[in-house]
Amino acid sequence: MSVIRTNRWLLNSYEKPIELCKKLKAQFEDGVRSSEIHNYLTVYGMYYHPIENGNELIKKLQKNNIWEIIKKEDQILQKKWNGPDIPIFIFPSDQNNRKIQQELNGKSGLAYRDKLFLFISEYNKEDEIRALFTHEYNHVCHLSKYNKKESEYVLLDTVILEGLAENAVREKFGEEFVSEWTTYYSNKELERLWNNLVLPNKNVPRLDHRHEDILYGLHSHPKLSGYCVGYYLVKKYMEENNLASNDLIGTSAETIAQIKKQN
Repeated sequence: MSVIRTNRWLLNSYEKPIELCKKLKAQFEDGVRSSEIHNYLTVYGMYYHPIENGNELIKKLQKNNIWEIIKKEDQILQKKWNGPDIPIFIFPSDQNNRKIQQELNGKSGLAYRDKLFLFISEYNKEDEIRALFTHEYNHVCHLSKYNKKESEYVLLDTVILEGLAENAVREKFGEEFVSEWTTYYSNKELERLWNNLVLPNKNVPRLDHRHEDILYGLHSHPKLSGYCVGYYLVKKYMEENNLASNDLIGTSAETIAQIKKQN
């Protein structure tokens, strides 16, 4: 299935994003409404309101060869990681979302084990787009091969999932293209965050508010603490064992974090 030509959808329905999301209903649970899909995707970066001259935006994205870049990168990583062939949907990112525009440079993504969404701005360079896809497709591969249901994920699983994806970016593109948050803390600080914050809460389930609080650094927790600890733990494990990203896909979070399951 791979890269869906959503540029054609956008040329016809950009002004009506809820109408556009009707085409995605088959990807979600029966009975879900188009408006619910759109609202959900906007949380992760899809545009909320159309902008003026929206067709010009779509034409710029086409001119930047976004769909072709992702198609080529998908073929490379499917082969390298023996990954699944899943539908990939590309949409413009939300220009009014300050976090996405300022902290993520106008790009974001959302990965499932059976589909992937990318939200891109007209200003993103090719290497940025490839790095974003690498991060999100690494999620897809791990989700599809990790012997655990997503509904059963706990904080440790999520932290390691994010660490795996960003280390895959580091491995493929170098330190220059990893996210800025990887530099927020020293190794000493990360070790302290791991021992004092993440490890004691490693079994917190996804639906518990503490999961998001620690992962993103909400409510007085250090900024993006879960992400940063995950990157640190995965990088440490890779270096100590001389492993590459494709060696770790499907590996348990406990193994990578080097803790015993009964702890």
